[in-house]
Amino acid sequence: MGRSESMLSFEEAKARLETAGQGHVLQFWAELSAEESNTLLEEISKLQPEELLEHCRAAAEAASRHSSADGRLDARMKPVPPEFIGSVRKSDKEALQIWGDEGLLQISQDRVAVLLLAGGQGTRLGVPYPKGMYNVGLPSGKTLYQIQAERIQKVQKLANVKHGSRCTIPWYIMTSEFTLGPTERFFKDNEYFGLCPSNVVMFEQRMIPAVGFDGKIILEKKNKIAMAPDGNGGLYRALVDNKILEDMERRGVEYLHVYCVDNVLVKMADPVFIGFCVIKGADCGAKVVDKAYPAEPVGVVCLVDGMYQVIEYSEIQPETAELRGPGGELLLSAGNICNHFFTRDFLKDVAEKFESQLKQHVAIKKVPFVDGEGNLVKSTKPNGIKMEKFVFDVFQFSKKFVAFEVLREEEFSPLKNADGAPLDTPTTARRSLLAQHYRWALAAGGNFLDEQDKPIPPKHSMTQNEDPPAICEISPLVSYFGEGLEKLLKQKNLKSPFLLDENEAENLVKTT
Repeated sequence: MGRSESMLSFEEAKARLETAGQGHVLQFWAELSAEESNTLLEEISKLQPEELLEHCRAAAEAASRHSSADGRLDARMKPVPPEFIGSVRKSDKEALQIWGDEGLLQISQDRVAVLLLAGGQGTRLGVPYPKGMYNVGLPSGKTLYQIQAERIQKVQKLANVKHGSRCTIPWYIMTSEFTLGPTERFFKDNEYFGLCPSNVVMFEQRMIPAVGFDGKIILEKKNKIAMAPDGNGGLYRALVDNKILEDMERRGVEYLHVYCVDNVLVKMADPVFIGFCVIKGADCGAKVVDKAYPAEPVGVVCLVDGMYQVIEYSEIQPETAELRGPGGELLLSAGNICNHFFTRDFLKDVAEKFESQLKQHVAIKKVPFVDGEGNLVKSTKPNGIKMEKFVFDVFQFSKKFVAFEVLREEEFSPLKNADGAPLDTPTTARRSLLAQHYRWALAAGGNFLDEQDKPIPPKHSMTQNEDPPAICEISPLVSYFGEGLEKLLKQKNLKSPFLLDENEAENLVKTT
């Protein structure tokens, strides 16, 4: 919460906390070692008294309102008008080609960057490290970070080949206090997965204190405040704090693709999406998928009182979610997948003019704490308020917003839960990617054989819970999104499990 140039003295820290009504943070001061004291003073030095006072007041007030959510938004929600929606499914090949060409042109001119939201830990996955380091069990053993790094390399190459350029897509990675160190080490240990280190820019979002229902900061240890990242909407403050907008300007970046770390199917710097947004003159865009069913737990991109917003599924009444158009289609069907386009100018406007107006969302959590005697207590029921901002809450400030509908099976399979949960697990993520690559191989004319060299009958469509008949993984370094495979795979017999990496691609070229 704010930046401090130097560490405070005990007296300064005490005065700062008492101004904010949080003097209890120093209650164990006399018991702390010199090192523990310094750690606590360093933490307090990052908290500005006015901000802290307002944060604690707002958190307690928001929590009291949290349980009384009503359906007043429902009557004011309208679907995105058709003229502001692009669609992979409904557009002809010519339109998709025009958008893709425009996107590759912008990439070739070094005007496109990608920004990864990677501040969350893998807690729900049951791992103690950042989600991007997770291996979903592919034959190659690749992690989410490696898959994404290789997609960046491939789309750079596609733009270079098309335009005879030597372009770069900078990769900005927003981490948190929890994920910065492990992520930096992981990239260094893996030599940045073939990317130039100077083009991988990691920065940290702010941490903000967790607050009790009484408006008091929660102490996690005698010398540590319970802190949490300020949500993916903390991006806008972090862009300023870390001078990222200046870095983008220096590199000539005009357009940004922002996405969440956990989507195994994400198309990095998708030329079609970027081209669509640029041609439409958009300053802000969102990829959406058709909701699978009315009560699906995804936010909905829509208009509220003439302004674009994402309304969380929990804020929509069931009868509103069920509303249908004349053709029987869901009226509010544009499911948000945290996959966005922004111009740099729009981000600059948000950071300078609108960041303070972003809505604070309330999360009621079980927060470990120390009691009055200094004993560590693991709470068995929710006891703390974590406030967070959401990245999509800036849509309302857009002068020209567009939505772009993509196919769920091609572009959206998030990794959120450990195996055993019904959805969004390592198993469902792995299945989604392998099913996609299997479809690509079939479309390119490949034939699959089992371990006894017997043909495996092709299957062109599968349900979400179904494994493909053959295991096929295609490296992003070979194909960004299914392109260029026919010359490698047509009329080839491919033995399952089949891993098409760069070496195998070379072998196939030699045998053609």
